[in-house]
Amino acid sequence: MPTLTVYLIVTPGVLLLDYAGPAEALRMARDMGAPLVLHTCGPRPEVNTSLGTQLTGLEPLPEQLPPHSLVLITGNSHEREDYATPAAQQVVRWLQTAVQPDTRLASICSGALLLAMAGQLDGLRCTTHHSLIADLQALAPTAQVQADRIFVGDGRVLTSAGITTGIDLALYILEQVAGAALAAQVARRLVMYTRRGPNDPQLSPWLAHRNHMHPAVHRAQDAIAQSLSQDPAHRWSLTELAKVACVSPRHLSRLFMLHTGISVVDYQQQLRMARARELQAQQPALTQEQLAEACGFGSARDFRRVWQRWVTTNTPPMSR
Repeated sequence: MPTLTVYLIVTPGVLLLDYAGPAEALRMARDMGAPLVLHTCGPRPEVNTSLGTQLTGLEPLPEQLPPHSLVLITGNSHEREDYATPAAQQVVRWLQTAVQPDTRLASICSGALLLAMAGQLDGLRCTTHHSLIADLQALAPTAQVQADRIFVGDGRVLTSAGITTGIDLALYILEQVAGAALAAQVARRLVMYTRRGPNDPQLSPWLAHRNHMHPAVHRAQDAIAQSLSQDPAHRWSLTELAKVACVSPRHLSRLFMLHTGISVVDYQQQLRMARARELQAQQPALTQEQLAEACGFGSARDFRRVWQRWVTTNTPPMSR
């Protein structure tokens, strides 16, 4: 996996959780082996935070961004006053000049306002904290500002509703960079209820049914997710998964249903469908037979049957 360089940008008055939440999620993932390089930058070497403490040792805003890097703009506690300061306006000018066509952008909470001031949200779908929806629309009149969303992605730009949803956004980024299994491990280490809005297009099947704390069930889920990326043809039996989970097959079956709300078989099928949809989007020329093989189905017929059960369109990819 290629290394992703992430620049977390903070301005004076930064809302500490907007920064610390996603920063810790990314740091944990890096320590677990995710291909991440992290920088915390700002217009000043030190900034005051929303709690009155200071963040010090900040790197300067980079003059040149490396290819395919990610710039993550954190939010502030009193954005209307904070973003009128020379320091914040320096960040706006930097966003206008330093961002390259391949630079990925993300924002936490009111950080979207800085992206809007820099013209980076023009014509895009985006969101911010519910109290700032009108402000964002005023700053980016051509943007499609969406309310009541955890986060929204449009091309290379991600915007989140803010505060705790910055962690949701970080988990989504980790899933894309390092895989669903590692993202789920980070969520567990954060003791986080893995939440997503029910209508959010970024709702991740890979992180669904992880809203529990049972280690045996998580071990089984990790094994299923990892095998789909490493050996998709492998079909886990309940006995095999029970050995991984260190419980009996009967007990695992009960635990899985109790803590996830679905059966082991249904969970495996949902992840196989998620993998199929990803492959279909990446390689639309794949036939049903090729998709079935790539996702661990015994035949195209089995693939169609499961697709019709779990995919909302109920229309499998066209047979070729």
